[in-house]
Amino acid sequence: MIRFRLKELIAEKGFQENRRVTLDEVSKETGIHRTTLSKIANQRGYNTTTDVLDKLCKFFCVELQEVAEYVEEPGVEI
Repeated sequence: MIRFRLKELIAEKGFQENRRVTLDEVSKETGIHRTTLSKIANQRGYNTTTDVLDKLCKFFCVELQEVAEYVEEPGVEI
């Protein structure tokens, strides 16, 4: 399963900039709808587009592997 690290990235950015970063701010800066961001942050196994991932990489100034990671699910076969 692919797990998105959006909550962690928001927390890290807030810590680095010594301020609170919100989903609303990320939405306004990236053009990604707030509902989509909320689903990425909270919905396990949410499916999104490469365009959204690209915008998140640009906003957080990170590589793709810092936005998403593969997590093995026990008992799930291909």
